[in-house]
Amino acid sequence: MPAWLDAEDSVFLIVDMQERLMPAIAGHAEQVATADRLARAARLLDIPVVATAHQAAKLGGTVAPLAASVRRTFAKTHFSAAREPGFVAWLPAARRTVLVAGAEAHVCVLQTVLGLLAEGLRVAMVEDAVGSRHPADKAAALRGAAAAGADIVTAEMALFEWLGHCEHPQFPAVLALIKERAAPGV
Repeated sequence: MPAWLDAEDSVFLIVDMQERLMPAIAGHAEQVATADRLARAARLLDIPVVATAHQAAKLGGTVAPLAASVRRTFAKTHFSAAREPGFVAWLPAARRTVLVAGAEAHVCVLQTVLGLLAEGLRVAMVEDAVGSRHPADKAAALRGAAAAGADIVTAEMALFEWLGHCEHPQFPAVLALIKERAAPGV
């Protein structure tokens, strides 16, 4: 298995970034913006973008603008989407790497990551596109995912790995998405 993320082997999974949940998440606006950049880049690179919705009747649907990029949404009640009957089979076939964003990092995201790893999939958790209500919970989730074997990446790491080189035909468009991110202090 290559050390880098391969666009042809990847799926982007957005876990429970829902209308009534995200406002409670520390740093939610930046996490949604980061996940949106990833989702738009994934579409440019023909990477499937899928989402889960935990108790959508109570927590609402996937937040805008992410909803526009999502190909399919899987309704769930288990904290780990991987424990839902049919979820792993529902993921796009022949793609063995799952890039994960979402909330809450220490509950549904981490449990989904652990479940996908148990299914033999390669999983990368996007540090700047996951969140929890409390930063300590997010930090513990990242440590737990890494200890279990998940890769911990940033959105920019994932984007440049998906591209592979600056001569990729979508490089200019993806670079424009990367540049949407404001530099610290700007």
